[in-house]
Amino acid sequence: MSEGCFHCGQEVPASDEYAIEVKGVLHPMCCPGCAAVATAIFDAGLDDYYQYRTEKGKKQNLDTIMAQLDAFDLEEVQQDFVASQGKHKSIILSVQGISCAACAWLIERHLKRFSAISRIHVNTTTNRATIHWDDSQMKLSALLGELSSIGYPSTPFQVDSNELNHAQNTKQFLYRLGIAGLATMQVMMLAVALYTGYFTDLEDEFRNYFRWISMIFATPVVLYSAQPFFFSALRALVQLRVNMDVPVSIAIFGAFIASCIATVTEQGEVYFESVSMFTFFLLLGRFLEQRARRKAAESSSNLQRLIPLTAWKLKQGEPEQVAAKSLKVGDTILVKPGDTIAADGDIVFGQTSVDESMLTGEHHHVPKSIGDSVFAGSINFDQNINVKVTKIGQQQLLNTIIRLQEEASDSKPQIAHLADKLARYFVPGLLLIATLTYLGWHFVKPEDAFWITLSVLVATCPCALSLATPAALTCGASALREKGLLVRSAKVFETLPRVDTMLFDKTGTLTKGNWRLTQCIPMDLMSEQECLRFAAALERSSSHPIAEAFKPFEDTSVYADNIEHQHGGLRGVINHKLVALGNGKFIGRQQFDQNLYLSVNGTVVASFELKDELRADAKQTIELLTSKGIDCQMLSGDPSPKAKIIADELGLSQCVHGATPAAKHQRLTTLQSQGKVVAMFGDGVNDAPVLAGANLSVAMGSGSDIAKNSADLILLGEQLGTISAGLDVANKTVGVIKQNLAWALGYNILILPLAIAGWVPPYLAAIGMSLSSLIVVANSVRLLKL
Repeated sequence: MSEGCFHCGQEVPASDEYAIEVKGVLHPMCCPGCAAVATAIFDAGLDDYYQYRTEKGKKQNLDTIMAQLDAFDLEEVQQDFVASQGKHKSIILSVQGISCAACAWLIERHLKRFSAISRIHVNTTTNRATIHWDDSQMKLSALLGELSSIGYPSTPFQVDSNELNHAQNTKQFLYRLGIAGLATMQVMMLAVALYTGYFTDLEDEFRNYFRWISMIFATPVVLYSAQPFFFSALRALVQLRVNMDVPVSIAIFGAFIASCIATVTEQGEVYFESVSMFTFFLLLGRFLEQRARRKAAESSSNLQRLIPLTAWKLKQGEPEQVAAKSLKVGDTILVKPGDTIAADGDIVFGQTSVDESMLTGEHHHVPKSIGDSVFAGSINFDQNINVKVTKIGQQQLLNTIIRLQEEASDSKPQIAHLADKLARYFVPGLLLIATLTYLGWHFVKPEDAFWITLSVLVATCPCALSLATPAALTCGASALREKGLLVRSAKVFETLPRVDTMLFDKTGTLTKGNWRLTQCIPMDLMSEQECLRFAAALERSSSHPIAEAFKPFEDTSVYADNIEHQHGGLRGVINHKLVALGNGKFIGRQQFDQNLYLSVNGTVVASFELKDELRADAKQTIELLTSKGIDCQMLSGDPSPKAKIIADELGLSQCVHGATPAAKHQRLTTLQSQGKVVAMFGDGVNDAPVLAGANLSVAMGSGSDIAKNSADLILLGEQLGTISAGLDVANKTVGVIKQNLAWALGYNILILPLAIAGWVPPYLAAIGMSLSSLIVVANSVRLLKL
């Protein structure tokens, strides 16, 4: 069958095994999942969906999806996302596969057929559905099953605490903004009457009446809407410092009090419309700014949602579905193909491949077997595996990534401290200029002195200057995270573009740390096959990476007893013979190579040549970095002369091998004394000192904890080329910071003389200040698209 699947469009098998016939027409299907979905849609009389949809549906794996749904009926699972309203319950679902309005129509029409569901609304923008239903008539698992049956697998939408706080703050901010907006419209209408009254004979009693009404409308704007500015300024003044809200607060409060005095005394002019208007524009600018900055931080908070709500916990060998948050260290969980792993742990049974792209940014499956670590949020693909939980809660890698990224956002590079220092001196300078402006205009045109001073205070508020660096750093860190680089220190952005020398460890950095057998050399005492089987029998129980090299040669008829794992090798008993496998020193031969030796009853019977495979993109990465003017060298603790061969193969300019941690550190300091800006790549405990001393340190995500704790940047995946992409992001981030600072300073330098000259009315000053801040944030958000 040559045409694609009728439901999802993917290639279909040569046979018509899964095709379904509707009204005499045979529709090809690629799998039983798509066939079941299409059948459900046709049986419900909703086949118009196929006529009006704008995109194909998603390929379905119904068996996997349905197997997970029963857990959602557990009360301890539901309490986090289901709200009870009398006999009804409500839930917000994240729905997969929504691509157009036809999808929303199909979902709503299908679920409305059930009397248990009282209300449903599908939002095609957010891919969420809000459902109210009677739990006594329909279980949540059944509801989710119905969605899955028509091709829209769904999971409960959960808001984390940060997002919840943000939502509450946004709601309150919108109240303030709404009141300011409504009041501004009303006061502006009254202001028009007052201004036109100067050109017509408006009686004094009406003029005073309009003033009083304007004051009534402006009062909630000042006392409620403008509160964030007042409280921020007050906190700063209590600490004997000034911030950018001080001039804003003086401007708003001063204009309001002056207008109130003019209203009560019936002398002078009132500017309630200006007070309301620039409060509104200030709030609008801050609101849009927060929205933009929040977008940059969402990638981190969304990681938390990758962890599933339930897990299959093994009790006496039998799986029982439990809430994932109830898991404890030491528990063993069953992870089926297609399931998301619920906790960090080590595989104790089975082998499979895992998608860790949500952690590393690399979209390929990583092979895993007994002894390998797996992480919460990654997806199991091939086979069932049993995982012994080693970390839960905040100790899990996913949460560690989020926490480290938050810590990095709190640290500041030198350029950020410079911007903070400028802003710190700018505000007192602004207040001084405003004072001089008032004194100057007081002698020239006293009636305009206050309002011109007001414009100076508002127009030159250094909001954009204060945002210039943190907005760019937040977006830059998020962009690096998408590339698979976790920033642990904000100095990455100013140091990485200046790096001219990169030092690479060999094992686990330039190479994968995955050994493979390239040659077996028997000593004529045993055949090659016998030697391989003996070695494989010893390595069968080992989780060391070298054991993988012998797995293809395992023979169930050859079994090793009494295996002892010792430094440098293993010992055991095979067929009543004492067998040892290890390096030359372990079996009594002084060797400085990577070969392993097999001995039987103390006699060496074979040697095995092993090769640690180079990372696929190592050579390309070195070439790319070299083309950018970076000197790449090897600094390895491996004593084998093969290190030099690898260095030559990769095109590294120098190779230092067999180096102790002290020697590595000495090499680093020598380069730094020559004026080099050095970045060090490492993954082991012995790399920690040199990582700590480098100008910039990069640790492999698969490396030791102590190496990662010493690093400024963690490469989460297995692709070395990520660092080249990170170099581009860092360069562009620094560029954006400089652009932001230039714009913020340039705007203030330009607007200041205009405001002092009296050419900028207060409301235009507020608009200009808000637009200046938004330009800075919008420029920073461009980094998210890299």
